[in-house]
Amino acid sequence: MTAKILMIQGTGSDVGKSLLVAGLCRHFADQGLRVRPFKPQNMSNNAAVTEDGGEIGRAQALQARAARVALSVHMNPVLLKPQSEIGAQIIVQGRMRGSARARDYQALKPALMADVLDSFERLRAEADLVLVEGAGSASEVNLRAGDIANMGFARAVDAPVLLAGDIDRGGVIAQILGTKAAIDPEDAALIKGFIVNKMRGDASLFVDGMAFIAERSGWPALGLVPHFPQAGRLPAEDALALGSYGSRRAGAKLTIAVPMMPRISNFDDLDPLAQEAEVDLVMVKPGRPLPVADLVILPGSKATIADLAFLRAEGWDIDIAAHVRRGGHVLGLCGGYQMLGTVIADPDGIEGPPGEVEGLGLLDVVTRLGGDKRLVAASGQSCADEEPFSGYEMHVGVTEGPALARPLLRFDDGSLDGASSADGRIAGCYVHGLFGDDRQRAAWLARLGGQGSNLAYDAVVEETLDAFAAHLARHLDMAMIGRIIGL
Repeated sequence: MTAKILMIQGTGSDVGKSLLVAGLCRHFADQGLRVRPFKPQNMSNNAAVTEDGGEIGRAQALQARAARVALSVHMNPVLLKPQSEIGAQIIVQGRMRGSARARDYQALKPALMADVLDSFERLRAEADLVLVEGAGSASEVNLRAGDIANMGFARAVDAPVLLAGDIDRGGVIAQILGTKAAIDPEDAALIKGFIVNKMRGDASLFVDGMAFIAERSGWPALGLVPHFPQAGRLPAEDALALGSYGSRRAGAKLTIAVPMMPRISNFDDLDPLAQEAEVDLVMVKPGRPLPVADLVILPGSKATIADLAFLRAEGWDIDIAAHVRRGGHVLGLCGGYQMLGTVIADPDGIEGPPGEVEGLGLLDVVTRLGGDKRLVAASGQSCADEEPFSGYEMHVGVTEGPALARPLLRFDDGSLDGASSADGRIAGCYVHGLFGDDRQRAAWLARLGGQGSNLAYDAVVEETLDAFAAHLARHLDMAMIGRIIGL
């Protein structure tokens, strides 16, 4: 029996499509269905390593977790990883296929539809239901020709579409009715209902608004979903979400500062720290100095040399040097680890124009970018205290030098990763996800003078997915959605 399909498209970016799909994945999985998430085309520098040896957007990883299935490259067959304002690396079925400027990419999309449909059919063959997430706005009619992310895909597979709007940003009536006015009538016919998301306050005040949209659009209202404050406990895909970490936490014992560089990647490394009651995680925006902190984390980067230049232009290198003189700790993760060394060389132009730059000089290592991207799960122990860790590697390049004689991590197979300064206050490694492991995170906090950790991070994520699925079941017309799907 062919799997059923439902696609969630949005009136714009950040209206909650990813989380809606995750909640529906958990809801229908709990009904006993074999559910698979799917996003034809995603744009994000926050990626996850799959069991089949590739990478997909972080949102699809969360959705797969919600569906209680292993990650597959086919859940996100086209992933665009921005390297500049106008260009991105193109990942197809988990592997890099090249890079392209935005305008050039538009010409590539029709050819990529074959990969998208191949991945979709692979998932459909093993599922009862495929829940599809659109990208950006359904009304981007300027990009409709050759579209593989929204209505182009929906039309290709005859997917029923639910349109989600965001009342929190204002103008949701115009968002939804404007979409109906802008798109082709044949595309509009695929939309079987609308959802208004992120309602704050008295929902009864928008009853007439829902009725007005339904009357003018001809689409049935499927639910007014209240704001779900616990969503902040779930891994975010979009760097826009990092702004929520900007408020200071009163009474926190430890301060961890993270400079927000333009090409920050895999920033879900920070999510578990943000939930620690004794941690004030400060995401430092451009134009502001690094605060006095116990730990400075240099996160991953999609373009390490360019982000290092940005860090210097902001004067954060001076702030980091002062932090080190005060006895503070510094941890570099992946691209941040490369920045801590003495030299970063990119002779083949892997991440930008070919060249070589001086690093921050805090670790005696040299990095040469190049070779195949390493995409593997990783587990082992930290060398300093033998605390377990689990995570993954996602990087290009090789780092060498005397500081590797003091490695940070030991993998289960006995191999080593990372480097540390002689006093242990400066360290870096290629492993992402360290702080997602409760034992490793507790050890880091204790090292900094904290109380350790009582947070069971994985349990929090699971509880939050369950709670959001229940939230949707209360506020969406699940019976009508089931009929739309054909269940």
